[in-house]
Formats: sequence, structure tokens, C-alpha cells
Amino acid sequence: MVLPLSTIPAAPLEGEAANATLESAETLQLLTRRRSSKVMNLIEPAPTSAEIDALIGIAARVPDHGKLGPWRFVVFEGDARARAGEALAQVIAHDPGVDEARLAHTRALLQRAPACVMVVSTAAPHAKIPEWEQQLSAGAACFSLLIAAHALGYGGCWLTEWIAYDARARAALGLTEHERIAGIIYLGTPKEAPIERVRADAGSRISRF
Repeated sequence: MVLPLSTIPAAPLEGEAANATLESAETLQLLTRRRSSKVMNLIEPAPTSAEIDALIGIAARVPDHGKLGPWRFVVFEGDARARAGEALAQVIAHDPGVDEARLAHTRALLQRAPACVMVVSTAAPHAKIPEWEQQLSAGAACFSLLIAAHALGYGGCWLTEWIAYDARARAALGLTEHERIAGIIYLGTPKEAPIERVRADAGSRISRF
């Protein structure tokens, strides 16, 4: 069940008291039991434009050394998904070995879910803030967006796709030369409950100095 948009509280204004802790068994259950849906299992309805804007507002409340805001968000919904897919198909249309099947797959890439949000890392050289820390902030924004979508009642998954590593594709989607795709968050309603997968053993990856 999708919660009403009014469920999302207003964020504190600058200078107001915020929460250093907020005890919530529901949050612990969500983080413990959540599972991303496979992109092909995400169907309508998708979050509305207003809901997506609210989710992005939550995603932007991530650790951000230096308060740089080293990220931005590009929303693909409705016909924009097809327009973006066509732009990506044009990028590879004359590449060796590309056939009509590959072009059709590329055109449909962002249409596999009813909406998606591309999180763009705008990390750049800075006198005090390492670019790596800026990139980590963009990654945190991806996960916060995904968790917020789950909490509101939608399914989602975080992918990068080949377009994240192709400079031509990034340019076709409006990224500048120094920007990178931290993730594409596909959003929709799960048509079936995801099955838990094998997880890395956290216990074997803990050490104490």
C-alpha cells in the first residue's frame, strides 16, 4: 500500500532543531528486510511527479562534507523515457556489430520501469573536499532515494547500465564532461514480492582494532 504524500513530514528549516536519534522499529525492519525488485518486475503505478520530488528532497539530506551538494537528479517519466532511449540509440547506431535488436533494447532501456531517477555525481576538484568524498555523497543519495521509495510504498532498484561508462551516452543525456552517473533508480510497483538472495557474510567482514 502506498502511503499518502502527506505522510512525509516537512524537513527542518536551517537553524531549527533536527533529530540526532529517532527510535523506529519500522525503520529497522525496513533496512533489515528490504530487497530491491528486478527492474522487469516494476509496473504501474509509479510515484507521481510530486512524490518523486518529495523523494528527491529526502535523498538530498545525505552526508555532504563541505555542504557542496555534489549531485543532481534527472527524472525520466512518461514520454521522456522514450526520448532518452532514442537519444541513446543514436549514440550507438553506427558502432560496429550493433544490430536492430541492440537498438531496440537501447530504446527501451529506461522504459523497463514506469519512472526512473538518474543521480548524477557532480564531484569536482576542491581545495579541501576530496572528490572521493563527493562521490560517496552521490552514492548515499542513491540509497536514500531507494529507501525513501520503499518506505512510501513503491519498489525500486539501483542500476548503472553501460551508459554510465560511455562518455557519448552521458553527453546525450545532458551530462557535462566531468559529471558521472552514480546510479539510475528505477521506480514502480512490484508485481510480485522479491525473493531474498545470497548475501555477503557481514560477520566475516568485521574486525576490531
